[in-house]
Amino acid sequence: MLLAVDIGNTHICLGCMRGLEIVRMVRLTTNKLKTDFEYAADIRHFLDFFDIDASCLDGSIISSVVPPLTNAFAGAVELAAGIRPLILGKGVKTGVNILIDDPAQTGADLVAAAAGALKLYAPPIIIIDMGTATTLSVINRQGSFIGGTIGPGVALGLAALSSGTSQLPNISLEAPSKVIGTNTVDSMRSGAVLGAAAMLDGMVQRVEEELGEPAFVVATGGIASSIAPLCRRQITVNDDLLLTGLAAIYEKNRKR
Repeated sequence: MLLAVDIGNTHICLGCMRGLEIVRMVRLTTNKLKTDFEYAADIRHFLDFFDIDASCLDGSIISSVVPPLTNAFAGAVELAAGIRPLILGKGVKTGVNILIDDPAQTGADLVAAAAGALKLYAPPIIIIDMGTATTLSVINRQGSFIGGTIGPGVALGLAALSSGTSQLPNISLEAPSKVIGTNTVDSMRSGAVLGAAAMLDGMVQRVEEELGEPAFVVATGGIASSIAPLCRRQITVNDDLLLTGLAAIYEKNRKR
């Protein structure tokens, strides 16, 4: 069984996997102040909660966009399961041909999502990842990662709106019943939630115009399931895309 770990700015996703199948999965809050021993305790608690013996784990892989936590979490995996994890980065075979100006700048999360998408869907593909940031990654018909876009995430935008103004409150991410809000909260929800859906529709259309052909669109990330159904464009939601990609990458490197 494989322990796949995706370390993001807001959450850390742990998944126990058999092949591409997720057996158990949990999200932890990202905390840069935690030590390897503290994260090791979190891993053991996760395994114990689901009655998974650590000896059943025969491998681990980590993708991280939080450099201060990468080594700490790798040490935590070793403490909790006695496994030295593979860290997604330079020298790791991914199966993703990256054609941007500097391939080394591509985030590990984007590479993992691209590997997962290529494993499951036929290119061209547009991958939407909705977390702390909202990113669009573009894979052309030849299966190459050719670039993308990065923007603020919906929750981040709402937090900036409420903290940067004197009279706008903190609100939950819920879709309003109509576009034209008749009170402050519904107006903010319309701008944030429906605005995000409209942005995705527009960006997908512009990307396809540059590609010169329609693409398969898949969305992942913490709030994708809340935003994607509100889009006018058909978007497949796959919350497990990054873990699937990590499992595929691990398999490539284990074979090698």
